[in-house]
Amino acid sequence: MSNKLYLECYSGISGDMMVAALLDLGANQEILNKALESLPVKGFHTKITRVLKSGLDACDFNVILDEKHENHDHDMNYLHGEHPHHHEEGNHDHHHEEDNHGHHHEEDNHGHHHEEVDHAHDNEQRGLKEIIEMIEHTEITDDAKFTAIRIFRILAKAEAKVHGVEIEQVHFHEVGAIDSIVDIIAVAVCLDNLEIDQVIVPVLYDGTGFIRCRHGIIPVPVPAVAAITSEHGLKIHITNTEGEFVTPTGAAIVAAIKTSDQLPEQFAVKKIGLGAGKRTYERPSLLRAMLLQKENVLVTEDIKSKNSDIIYKLESNIDDCSGEALGYTMDRLLEAGARDVHYIPVFMKKNRPAYQLNVICLESDISKLEQIIFEETTTIGIRRQRMERTVLDRKIMKMQTSLGEVQVKICFLQDTRRIYPEYSSVVELCKKHNKPYQFVFQLIERECYDQL
Repeated sequence: MSNKLYLECYSGISGDMMVAALLDLGANQEILNKALESLPVKGFHTKITRVLKSGLDACDFNVILDEKHENHDHDMNYLHGEHPHHHEEGNHDHHHEEDNHGHHHEEDNHGHHHEEVDHAHDNEQRGLKEIIEMIEHTEITDDAKFTAIRIFRILAKAEAKVHGVEIEQVHFHEVGAIDSIVDIIAVAVCLDNLEIDQVIVPVLYDGTGFIRCRHGIIPVPVPAVAAITSEHGLKIHITNTEGEFVTPTGAAIVAAIKTSDQLPEQFAVKKIGLGAGKRTYERPSLLRAMLLQKENVLVTEDIKSKNSDIIYKLESNIDDCSGEALGYTMDRLLEAGARDVHYIPVFMKKNRPAYQLNVICLESDISKLEQIIFEETTTIGIRRQRMERTVLDRKIMKMQTSLGEVQVKICFLQDTRRIYPEYSSVVELCKKHNKPYQFVFQLIERECYDQL
């Protein structure tokens, strides 16, 4: 089963707004709570409530920190410099004032967070490596881990570009803070739980003016948001309202999960979720998320257990590029979201040996992947082909065997299942038990089939 998600970002987007919208769509709170309990950090708890925004009932996701980890994002005078009348437009992640009931109240602050805000008392500045290790040790699905890590990689790359340093040198300030890590993990878990496989985001709406960060007063959109939207081709619309609507985390989430910026010509809305922000503007601080269902989709009997979708192939013949450069190009393309990359040996004019580069990708990734190909290879042209494909329903899960835990891919074909042990898991167990690859593979495959 799969779902198509449409995000209406007329009031911007932030991590907590996204989590709240997905919870309102029906993401399982128990699964989310279990995942967050396994997060290898302490000093926080979460609260999910209903709030009113301009008279509209919406879900609110709040991360509450203990005194040691509190980052005081509610200091609006700091964020907006010497302009106290901007107080209500200050940037605020989760730490908003609540009434005694935590229920049905107007919020004065916005559910946004800002990666560059200085919290001098918070010494827990984490690099990308530390955050990825943290995600790997959290009890969530591999798909959720992939999404969370992709979001952080996008953020790290943007911060590295903004500050002119290598990605390994980036140390997140607020994104490395507990509440922001919780937001991103929660988004990944909820998307996985709702089985979202397509995400449509036509445009991001942001405000104007300035906001204070640890480096001084900077304009909105903030540099990290500008870097992310530029790198990933996200469309952005600047409103006349002062304030920061799109946070770097919100932009990174969209960049990581967006598959299209075009709505289908016809569709039905299966369900609507409203995620509340913590700020009051002339327009309500709400992120509206919709689960869509295409209208008049014709499915033939012989593919009723399979899914049809659209994919693109980028192709180029390269005859004057080194093997090292081609290898690095493949790594960059896969990291940037390519679904598959491979080379085919060919002979070109004058019998010159060469390679044909083939990249399989989503339409939304074409621009950035073509840019990488032009940057990293000697090609001067790329062929592009729109392709229809049929794919089996599948999921990745971990299973226990007599040799230890293994990751497998399970594909569903009508009433049968096919199990494919992941290569890296097989190799790990081969080394651990000093057994041949074929022996370990066949044993794992047999035991997994028996369990199913």
